[in-house]
Amino acid sequence: MAEPIHILVTGGAGQVGLELQRAVWPERVVLHAPSRDELDLTSAASIQALFGKVPFAAVINSAAWTAVDKAETEVAGAFAANAGGPALLADVTRERDIPLVQVSTDYVFDGDKAEPYVENDPVAPIGIYGASKLAGEMAVRLGNPRSIVLRTAWVLSAHRANFLKTMLRLAADRPALRVVADQHGCPSSATDIAEALKTIVLRMIADEGAPTGVYHFVNSGDATWADLAREIFRVSASTGGASAEVVGIPSEEYLTPARRPKNSRLSTLKLLSDYDIKPRPWQDAVAEIITELKSQGAPV
Repeated sequence: MAEPIHILVTGGAGQVGLELQRAVWPERVVLHAPSRDELDLTSAASIQALFGKVPFAAVINSAAWTAVDKAETEVAGAFAANAGGPALLADVTRERDIPLVQVSTDYVFDGDKAEPYVENDPVAPIGIYGASKLAGEMAVRLGNPRSIVLRTAWVLSAHRANFLKTMLRLAADRPALRVVADQHGCPSSATDIAEALKTIVLRMIADEGAPTGVYHFVNSGDATWADLAREIFRVSASTGGASAEVVGIPSEEYLTPARRPKNSRLSTLKLLSDYDIKPRPWQDAVAEIITELKSQGAPV
């Protein structure tokens, strides 16, 4: 009987981590998604202890500090999670010569570019969250030559807190919602991100010469937050669910502690070229998520 292939998934309670666990993996694959109590990513001893017990073939790090506004005042916590943890994982995976795939973000860019960002565009984060994630990227790329950084953006799913679920919740008792209309990005399904990560990590395990470096994955097409909200309500209304009028507003009317990039659009052509991964339209992903929420009995 063939030996099992053990893959470590960190951040298993997050949107992408949950979808990685729901994905259909080859029969030999054993996915490990330890809780924070079982694995402390800020502790080298905790990481080494786990790796001493399980012969992992690869690691997907989807753990992160994602409280963007909170990061502005809790800088040490953001950097410990988003930079320190990846650095420790890079060390332990390099020592064992196994691949590490790090999930990152559009926030490493300042958002001033007019066109979608490509992987080698200059990085210039405008907040602590983006700076901490960029530090994590650098730690992974410098720490393990068999690594990939996969940047994504505007993550949506039927799980945890996200923009789609927030819009539906607010629409339940508000006839109109004011939504930012001058930030542009690419809504992305956590399910689709997980499938991309699965494709990447399985190839990296099977092929030591598999491409490495920085890649982008988002669903195809782009939108403003107001555009996304309108599509959410269009789909929801078509199933008899919650809906509201969307009033587009400039970012200046919705001030937050951390600035957001005005342009978060990411090009995925490099991922298509190297890994044959072609994202589906974000509208299809939104419809699928709303269908899942409705099947769960959620008020959509």
